[in-house]
Amino acid sequence: MSQINQDIEMIEVAKRAAGTPWDAIDAESAARMRAQNKFKTGLDIAQYTADIMRADMEAYDADKSQYTQSLGCWHGFIGQQKMISIKKHFGGKTDKRYLYLSGWMVAALRSDFGPLPDQSMHEKTSVPALIEELYTFLRQADARELGGLFRELDAAREAGDVAFKTKSKTKSTTTKLTLFQSLRISMQVLVTLKRLTYWLRK
Repeated sequence: MSQINQDIEMIEVAKRAAGTPWDAIDAESAARMRAQNKFKTGLDIAQYTADIMRADMEAYDADKSQYTQSLGCWHGFIGQQKMISIKKHFGGKTDKRYLYLSGWMVAALRSDFGPLPDQSMHEKTSVPALIEELYTFLRQADARELGGLFRELDAAREAGDVAFKTKSKTKSTTTKLTLFQSLRISMQVLVTLKRLTYWLRK
């Protein structure tokens, strides 16, 4: 059973337990909202992407042909379009392909003080701000793709196409995973995100 079907059943059970006050809640709509909000905090994203990177590092240690590729990125929109292009040209997958935040790019293009000549000179908030921007743009692309699948599912239901409805619902459960895997950043940046989140909250 797909994840979204499991969520629908779980919400239906919760509705029955809650009784009449929850009658207006549509279980499938609630499950769709849950699918579009998998990550609750920036630390959840950092942990998720760090796990992917650790697996890729272990795969490379075991087999040197399993290398990764990185693309420099300095803006959320650029990162979004790069990952969409990768999915388009590589069979709908982003496996072992990363967005890389280069220090000189951040210093030259993302500093609030204007272009700076050295990667060590940008303010400490530049990197987490760019990561948040990347997340926002990738989440936007993800929501658009999921929305399209949900609309196809609704159209299939109205047309009585049970086979397509089942296929579309199953496909929608994997869409979020493939797009959010796009948010793979260098280990240095992942560690920086966790540390800076702590520092900025102090």
